[in-house]
Amino acid sequence: QVQLVESGGGLVQAGGSLRLSCAASGSIFRINLMGWYRQAFGKQRELVARSIDDGRTVYADSVKGRFTISRDSAKNTVYLQMNSLKPEDTAVYYCNADVTLVTLQTSTYWGQGTQVTVSS
Repeated sequence: QVQLVESGGGLVQAGGSLRLSCAASGSIFRINLMGWYRQAFGKQRELVARSIDDGRTVYADSVKGRFTISRDSAKNTVYLQMNSLKPEDTAVYYCNADVTLVTLQTSTYWGQGTQVTVSS
């Protein structure tokens, strides 16, 4: 019904930057929120940043001041600009969206994940 396609992961040195993108497509009536989670090896998945439809944003304390989430509503796309990357940011990053479908049902969707590796 809804597909989330992520791009932009990769390998970067500490202090570097990466920009992740996630495009949503499918039977979308409205995207209520989009965000990014991450899961490091052996750890639980955690919220990184979230962009809510009313313009509010939420960030994990660990990324405040370094990461910026933004949305292009016309393209149903969310971005995560990651600056001053640290080795502890190494994880698989997952796009997440809460979507109201054309049927007016609301569901949550996940992308396939993109690896971000920060070397020291």
